[in-house]
Amino acid sequence: MGEENVKQPLLRRKKYYENCPGCKVDEAKELSEGQGVPVKNLVIIWILVVSNALPISSLFPFLYFMVRDFNIAKTEADISYYAGYIGSSFMLGRCLTSVLWGVVADRYGRKPVIVIGVVVVVIFNTLFGLSTSFWMAVVTRFLLGSLNGMLGPVKAYATEIFREEHHSLGLSTVSAAWGTGLIIGPALGGYLAQPVEKYPHIFPKGSFWDKFPYFLPNLVISVLAFIVIICCFWIPETLHNHSSSDESIDDAEALENGNSGAGTDMTIQKNENLLLNWPLMSSVIIYCVFSLHDIAYQEVFSLWAVSPRKLGGLNFSTNNVGNVLSITGATLIIYQLSVYPSIERACGAVGIARITGMLSIPLLQSYPLIALLSGVALTIVIVIASILKNILSTTIITGLFLLQNRAVEQHQRGAANGISMTCMSLFKAIGPATGGAVNQYGVLCSEHN
Repeated sequence: MGEENVKQPLLRRKKYYENCPGCKVDEAKELSEGQGVPVKNLVIIWILVVSNALPISSLFPFLYFMVRDFNIAKTEADISYYAGYIGSSFMLGRCLTSVLWGVVADRYGRKPVIVIGVVVVVIFNTLFGLSTSFWMAVVTRFLLGSLNGMLGPVKAYATEIFREEHHSLGLSTVSAAWGTGLIIGPALGGYLAQPVEKYPHIFPKGSFWDKFPYFLPNLVISVLAFIVIICCFWIPETLHNHSSSDESIDDAEALENGNSGAGTDMTIQKNENLLLNWPLMSSVIIYCVFSLHDIAYQEVFSLWAVSPRKLGGLNFSTNNVGNVLSITGATLIIYQLSVYPSIERACGAVGIARITGMLSIPLLQSYPLIALLSGVALTIVIVIASILKNILSTTIITGLFLLQNRAVEQHQRGAANGISMTCMSLFKAIGPATGGAVNQYGVLCSEHN
């Protein structure tokens, strides 16, 4: 591949450049050797990712009712069809701009892209809550996705801000916070949507909250994101502003062997074309498949749960959905922060991803049988199934995060995560639309029978 692609041994950074933010972070990491887990960095990653994840899924519990109130669906079966387009618009926007945001993060730094992303959440998530028509909802969600490119840089940031031995914990925190946000988001949507109907003693009929029944959960998320913007002033930048070839990095093959790669003779490719980087692209392909599966599940689960029994649903209220997802989120936090790092060290990210992928198949096949239950048995079984589904999903995704970020050097990491986000967002854009169409088909079949 030429001189630029000559394999070179992994080296540990020793030289630090003055006025380089990346060098300051690396020096602080070296000085912190043996001091344990940097809790402050975990908190930084946590609040950034949660603020980005909350608006993505918070609409699912009330999206059915929101589309119904837009009066665009001619029949009840058409509601899921239109809901799929609103869900897809966010991912379509993110698909179109993720590589661009990754390149910007590689050139100007992770911090500017992160701050812009959180600001976009505050603005367009608020506007989505004020939507009065189907097209306003679609446009605000599209702009929320296209102008918010922080998730890819955050994954790179989580790799760069931690010492090598804590990379697994850092990226586990990303997926844990992401999974938790995707669960807490629907819980907030379930509890806070339509407040006039649920809490009439606090929100009187005919008030602002009656005119905009889906604004409250979006307002709460936007307020939380605004607090995160303030906190962003104190987070460090990790990008190096000088040219250097002695960056320390793990090789993706180390994950296959279940170790961090530290102290080994692993080698990496220098300035390799990212599209020809097989460890990166293979993990991106798998990530796309599971992302499609995951987002389709997220939307179909909420639509299925609130659908009436006669149409094959569980006849849950939005509060019931919120309860299930809240319990799932709490369990997921415990698992990702305390159990996953140990499993990853023992089995390797690839090995555990293979196992969890196989276990996901029979679990999802059991959902039609769960719908036959009722009462307390239904509640218990659906909570257990939801917990297992999300644990398996985040285990796979965390391992893929590790592979992707260890397969490239820092100066390509933003672009690599941008490619990953673009491909994943394309598949996730397909997911809600497909899920909505499948749910519509199921409803039509149920009505016909």
